[in-house]
Parts: sequence; structure tokens; C-alpha cells
Amino acid sequence: MFCSPRVFYCRCLLQLLQNNQKRVAGLHNTKVSTLGTSNKYEPNRRHQGSPVMALPPPVPEFILRGSGAPVNTLHFRCGDPGPPLLFSGSGKGAIHVWNLTTRRAEKVLEGHGGASVIWLDTLGSRDALISQGRDMRVCTWDLSEGRSDVLDSFSTGSVGFCQCSLLQSSGLSLLAHPGPLTEEIKLIDLASKTQVCSLKPDAKRGMLMCAKLWQPDSGTGPLLLTGHEDGWLSLWDVSQRRPLSGLAAHPEPVMCLDFDPAGGRGISGSSERALASWTLDGQQSLQLQDSVEVVNPGFSQLRVRQDRRILATAGWDHHVRLFGWKRLRPLAVLRHHGDAALCVAFSDHGDPRRRVLAAGSKDQRISVWSVYSDA
Repeated sequence: MFCSPRVFYCRCLLQLLQNNQKRVAGLHNTKVSTLGTSNKYEPNRRHQGSPVMALPPPVPEFILRGSGAPVNTLHFRCGDPGPPLLFSGSGKGAIHVWNLTTRRAEKVLEGHGGASVIWLDTLGSRDALISQGRDMRVCTWDLSEGRSDVLDSFSTGSVGFCQCSLLQSSGLSLLAHPGPLTEEIKLIDLASKTQVCSLKPDAKRGMLMCAKLWQPDSGTGPLLLTGHEDGWLSLWDVSQRRPLSGLAAHPEPVMCLDFDPAGGRGISGSSERALASWTLDGQQSLQLQDSVEVVNPGFSQLRVRQDRRILATAGWDHHVRLFGWKRLRPLAVLRHHGDAALCVAFSDHGDPRRRVLAAGSKDQRISVWSVYSDA
């Protein structure tokens, strides 16, 4: 179909302008990104002369629903024969045992009288569970052969928020738990049900907020880290029943901490925006190393992945954040939950391809993420 000279001239001019725009874009290697997506999700390889589209933000592998209350704590057990399991403790006292193959709850355990469950772990196998509730009790469970029985329990006398810390090493099962006094932490031998010691700071540090117990490779006795309401960190020698060192890590209460024994390095978060990284030197002295700030304040929990490559944090701003553990380089912000993220946990599955990260939230959901891929 023929067109007038004026129309033909306009079409040629338009085509010339479009070709010039493409040539300029190619020279400047222009890229197109998705709003809110960081450079982490963009391909490393860029083709000269063509726009580069950013990959979409990550989404959960799947969501576990049915807790019926805020999810306060998570614990994986994937190494035993049988399907991989995820234990979750809720704000209404229920413990859900999730089968990660079927993505359904196999059991719902009720043993804390409706009081919030704030900590979970396993004793040697998936059939021996230990739980801590806001009813001031620690319970041990027998889950073998389909059972759902509380074998034993004892009272901590604590009405605080500090979670227990369990050390299992060479036949030793040592449990650190908050005591009746708000600044006190006690240690008991679970096998004999005997108290090992009671530790309390000399200075007034306020309420005990968090604790981490571990066995050093040096062969000395167990060491214990505690975080306090005034932002102070304390390092204790459990065998000697005495403090080794301390550090003013935060101006606000220490809400959570984790420690990497192999690297001699730890991390703590508070109600403020900053994470504090610190080291433990050869003289068992805590030294502040580095810090990183996020946009919004408040950390509920943080965990260093077993391979010591990634740090995950649960934030009051609903987000789960991932950092490189070596230099605290921000890697990703995982956005899914509609309320505060309360806990995070990395799975312990023997096959790295099946390992995941789980996050529990006040919105009553558990999000499960694949964060082990090289991509």
C-alpha cells in the first residue's frame, strides 16, 4: 500500500531515531532493573548492546501453615533415618512436628499448659525432644514408636525471655537455663538432674536476655556467653564458675547472639539497628570487631550457618536478612511475612542440595527458603 511523501518521511525519521537510541544504549551498556531488587540477583555476564534484566526477588520454597499462634522457635532434625523433621514452638504452647517431605504436621504436642514455647532442641535423636515454655518449665519428651509423652520436667523459676542453651559433647548433656533471679543463669547435668553451678554478674546488668554454651577445642571446660539488658556481653568459664571477660556491645538490650567456635568470632543483635561482631582472642578476652546497620531496628534472632558462610537474622520489620559471615556483606532481604520475624534456623540435612533455611513469624506462618545454591 502506497503512502504520501510526508508520511514516508516521518516513518524514516522515526526509524532513524530508534536506531540511534539502541546504539547509545549499547555503548553505555544500559541495564534495566526491577524496583527493590538488589544487584545480587542480576547476572554476572552482560552482553554488549542489549539490556540486562534483573532476576525477580527470591520467594519461599514453601510455606507451613497451621500453627494457630506466633511461631517463637524452630529446630531441624534431618540427619536420622526417616523423613526430615522441623519442630516449631508456638505462642499458645503447642509444639508442631513437621514432616518436610509431606509438608504437613505429623504431631502436635501439648505439654506447657497453653504457655508460649520459646525454645526447642533434640537429645541425641529425633525421638528425644526437649522444650522450654513460659510456664517456667523445661520438659523432655519421648516421641519413639508414635508416642507423645512428657518423660520429665523441672521448673526454672524464670519468667523472662532468655532461651536455654544445650551442650552435648562426649556423653555430656549440659543445659544452661535462666534462673529465678532475672540476672541469673544456671547449669544442670541433664543425665543426673543435678545442678552444676549458678552464675550471676557482679555488677547490675539487668535481665538476662540470651545465652550460648559451647565446648572449646582446646580441651578446657565449657564456656558460656550471656547477653544482658544493659547491652553487656559476659564470657564465663563454667568449670571455674567465674567470668573471664566482658564487652559493652550495644547501647540497648542484647536480644540475641550466636558464636562460631571454629573462627573464635560471634555476633549479637539488639533492639537497635546495628549488628555487632566481636572476637575471642587467645587470652579469652572479648574484642569488638565490626558492626553493620540495617534500615529498621530490632532483631529477634540470628544464626550462623553450619558451613560458616552465611548469617541469617530475623527482624522486627518482618524481614529475614542474609549476610556473608566473613565480612558481614549484605546478600539478600527475604520478604514474605506480614508481621515480625521471630526465629530462623538452618537445616542439618546430610545432602547439601536439600538443606534449607526456615523462618518463623508472628503472622503464624513458617517460610522455608533455599539458600544453599551457588546462585
